[in-house]
Amino acid sequence: QVQLVESGGGLVQAGGSLRLSCTASGRSFSGHVMGWFRQDPGKEREFVAGISWSGYSTYYADSVKGRFIISKANARNTVYLQMNNLKPEDTAVYYCAGNVEIGALRAGTGYWGQGTQVTVSS
Repeated sequence: QVQLVESGGGLVQAGGSLRLSCTASGRSFSGHVMGWFRQDPGKEREFVAGISWSGYSTYYADSVKGRFIISKANARNTVYLQMNNLKPEDTAVYYCAGNVEIGALRAGTGYWGQGTQVTVSS
C-alpha cells in the first residue's frame, strides 16, 4: 500500500503563489503516474495536473494551464505543484493521487492522500 502525504497548503491573496508537496512511502510505486486533484464543497472533484514517472509528460486542466506547474523528484519520492497567479476560484482541498497510467488517474481511481486546504482571498 502506498501512503501519500500532502503539505504546503494555506491562505494566500489573489495573485500570489503556493507550492504543494506530496511525499510517497510504502510499497513500490515505480513507474506510476502521479497527479493532483482538487475539490471545493458542493463541487465535483476536478483533475488539476498529472506527471509521468519519467517527468517527461505532463498534463493540465485548462483552468490551470500557464499558471500551475507539476514536477517531481523521484529520489525524494515527492511530487510538487507550483501554483502561481492564484485566483479565488482555485480555493479547494488539493489531493495528491497516483495510478499506473494517466487514464486511470484522470478517472479518479488509484491511491490518494488526505488533502491540503488552499484558500485564495480576493
